[in-house]
Amino acid sequence: MGLLDGKKGLILNIANDRSIAAHIAHNAVAQGAVCGFGFLPMDNPEKSERRVRKAMEEHGFTDSWLHPCDVSSDQQIERFFAAAKDRFGTIDFLVHSLAFADRTYLVKGKFHETPRQTFAQALDISAYSLVALARAALPLMPNGGSIIALTYLGSERAVPGYNVMGVAKAALEASMRYLAAELGAMNIRVNTISAGPVRTLSAMAVGGIDEMFEKVSQYSPLRRNIEGDEVGKTAVYLLSDLSSGVTGENIFVDCGINIVGG
Repeated sequence: MGLLDGKKGLILNIANDRSIAAHIAHNAVAQGAVCGFGFLPMDNPEKSERRVRKAMEEHGFTDSWLHPCDVSSDQQIERFFAAAKDRFGTIDFLVHSLAFADRTYLVKGKFHETPRQTFAQALDISAYSLVALARAALPLMPNGGSIIALTYLGSERAVPGYNVMGVAKAALEASMRYLAAELGAMNIRVNTISAGPVRTLSAMAVGGIDEMFEKVSQYSPLRRNIEGDEVGKTAVYLLSDLSSGVTGENIFVDCGINIVGG
């Protein structure tokens, strides 16, 4: 028996086969879950969908439900969950694996030079979207369930090159705790996973990412970098009944680098 047998859930957003969302989906499906997926339509929705379909094929789920969702748009979120309700009726879990900030202010920019619009956009897409998605998911979770989001150590420490995204992730984690406090009465648990550096499309936008990989392999207690699959396994734990008493927590999957001093 799989840990997620009989459970249905939504995972937003898959970008390519290396996305953490894809690794979570792979492990969830392997444990018996039925998953639906969101993707960012971008300028060419058909091209975006083909890329995501290819990523899904790489992980062995070719016939899964897929629907566009730009989380900066309330209308698109509404359409996404309306379509999900038509397809699934109810769901047991929701995975928030998405973030965005203008790469200019991650790679070369100084944090104090972050424009107002760049700051607002990063917090909207990377943090407020968890609130918006959770609110839209509530009608589909009448029996409770689990919500998880992905974060990073830059929310707690000033990581070079992470800049405004670190602030956005801090807001994401705070939002997780407030949601956990409110939704617990509905038997909905909300947690975050703080993943170490992984070679994903979004990670490549971070300034000094190669140095991060090198430092983690040198100084983390496990003396290596994590694999995306390890995040997927932890996600299965948080989405399953194994974590039935866990909510409002931030769980590190980073080979222990977060405990190491400067």
